[in-house]
Amino acid sequence: MTEVAFHFNAPDKLAYACRFARKVQRSGARLVIAGPAEMLEALDRMLWTLAPLDFVAHCRDDADEEMIHVSPVLLAVDARRSPHHEVLLNLNAEVPEGFGRFDRLVEVVSAQDEADRSAARARWKHYASRGYAITRHDLVLKAN
Repeated sequence: MTEVAFHFNAPDKLAYACRFARKVQRSGARLVIAGPAEMLEALDRMLWTLAPLDFVAHCRDDADEEMIHVSPVLLAVDARRSPHHEVLLNLNAEVPEGFGRFDRLVEVVSAQDEADRSAARARWKHYASRGYAITRHDLVLKAN
């Protein structure tokens, strides 16, 4: 069964996604980041501007098939199309379709955006009602 974790109180969801992608890449795992196209476009730009030692090799889901297969991080509007099934980072407001194919699912929740927090509560209820054990990580407590 997919491991589900919620990372709460992210001051900046995209900056957190960059750090998370760097961490997963360094672990040797493959990561799919799912989200709306405009958010993934902004994330793509942010990943290209990281310091050289922090570079995260990645591509978008509209890249050629070979590039998608060799990239350790894939930015995908639809995670179901991904050939990777290790870690899924969800930046969408809704439950990502096909998340059950992944070993791990990580949900990132904003610190201040109440609409994002409300959508996260609905996703939490969805996973809990289907029997998923959910791990909670408070990023504010972790930083202190």
